[in-house]
Amino acid sequence: MDLKALHRRHVLTPWLPQGSLDPPLVVRGEGVWLYDAQGGRYLDLSSGLVAANLGHAHPRMVRAIAEQAATLAYAAPSLFHDKRALLAKALSDLAPWPEGARVFFTPSGAEANEDALKFVRHLTGRPKVLSAYRSFHGATHGAAALTGENRRWPAEPAIPGVVHFFAPYPYRSPFYTEDPREETQRALDHLERVLLHEDPRRVAALFLEPVVGSNGVIVYPEGYLKGVREICDRYGILLVFDEVMTGFGRVGTGFAALRLGVVPDLITFAKGVTGAYVPLGGVLVREGLAQAFDEVPLPTGHTYSGHPLAVAAGLAALEAYREEGVFARVGRLEPVFLEALRSLEAHPWVGEVRGVGAFYGVELVRDRATKEPLSPWHAPYSPPMQALLKALLQEGVYLFAKHNVLILAPPLTIREEEFREGVERLGRALRRAGVEVG
Repeated sequence: MDLKALHRRHVLTPWLPQGSLDPPLVVRGEGVWLYDAQGGRYLDLSSGLVAANLGHAHPRMVRAIAEQAATLAYAAPSLFHDKRALLAKALSDLAPWPEGARVFFTPSGAEANEDALKFVRHLTGRPKVLSAYRSFHGATHGAAALTGENRRWPAEPAIPGVVHFFAPYPYRSPFYTEDPREETQRALDHLERVLLHEDPRRVAALFLEPVVGSNGVIVYPEGYLKGVREICDRYGILLVFDEVMTGFGRVGTGFAALRLGVVPDLITFAKGVTGAYVPLGGVLVREGLAQAFDEVPLPTGHTYSGHPLAVAAGLAALEAYREEGVFARVGRLEPVFLEALRSLEAHPWVGEVRGVGAFYGVELVRDRATKEPLSPWHAPYSPPMQALLKALLQEGVYLFAKHNVLILAPPLTIREEEFREGVERLGRALRRAGVEVG
């Protein structure tokens, strides 16, 4: 049976034209490697979609899922469950609030953002929320409304009350400056101006990825997040960090809020909470806010909220992170990651390498002087980008790409020599594609 043909015939693949798809048919994973049906292997340099933080076939994860499946595979969310309690306590301990937090579990990150949207409107009684243009918060209708980029368009007309603003992007400044300090100040002035035009007394919350994820791995310049927090405090606006990608060691700490020193009011999470072994997301609500639900019904729910298999996997993942010292390991390897990636800057397509922890973007351009993107922001991949993605698979590397940016976010268990090997293969793919398209 031709399984690739079967897949192509019956499965719809997200975000891509279906007719020309020809990816590997992967059947197995081990560590940082994926294996296809023909025995070929691919270095997973993006942890899938920045999710498989513990790599593939981690023994602790396999064991925890199997043991839970043999014990209890489903329990209604209205019932209490041992692993739910233990995981919620562990997440509260990991969160940045001294008073602790409560957790609402969801099946995914998109639903976490949807539910956070309900929470902030309920908690404040205000109808509006703000989010950045260069952002992705999920594909469901409410999460798509929060999203600022072109994946929002198919969901439009979107839900009302969501207003977008421009956040800093030093490499392609929307504020016409090359000075990071001026970028920060102009961005904060812009945000305050948008708020004044929307009436800040009607704004419930501001949603922000503390490090921009799939839209380029953009690390905000110093002082920006602190300034956002101050603006929110000034107007009584809640600050929500979408840490679906940045959580659970991706930047070297449990949450980016801890590394960046800016404390939000709510945190949405998914992906790394289980290392992607079982779908799970959630909303962390600081205790002072969560108490509002003690006397009134919680305004949301899901059949699979806190699914036993998922929370068992989450508990095992947090134990693995702690016992294997994964977060600290990322901090130690960060200089190694940066040094290896800097070697790519000699290639004429590489406009900028940026990132933090184990989370990096390589922005590709046709011309370094003009910064013209190698692939358009709002269109299918250009021929050079298509040639590069093909060359990467030929070199045995899987990389997640968005527009003209390659997202390097390897499993946090990757060894130094494996990462260096992956960057060498990426360099060869760049050279091969460059020769092919001229």
